[in-house]
Amino acid sequence: MRIKRGVNGVKKRRKILKLAKGYFGCKSKNYRIAREAVMKSLNYAYIGRKRRKRDMRSLWIARINAGARENGLSYSKLMHGLKVAGITLNRKVLADLAVTDAAAFADICNKAKAAI
Repeated sequence: MRIKRGVNGVKKRRKILKLAKGYFGCKSKNYRIAREAVMKSLNYAYIGRKRRKRDMRSLWIARINAGARENGLSYSKLMHGLKVAGITLNRKVLADLAVTDAAAFADICNKAKAAI
């Protein structure tokens, strides 16, 4: 008795076409073209997850630098002062403080100045 594998093939194709739902034209209807589009899309999504981390870090640094310059420091001097003072705040938190709570950020800058 031979084994028929049509069911698994249909499942595989249905999965790809489901992922391609909403794509324009043949990309959502034709399996071969949909498979290529889905593979490319998943690759772009993977790259985008890495890129988002990079972009957010550069945004945080820009915000910290702007806040530091208002308090008479450069970004690099501020980060060095924080390290010497033993203040371990990450860039995400520092950027949030620089934007939302200027007084607290100014206090941190003063501590960093004193440590240098």
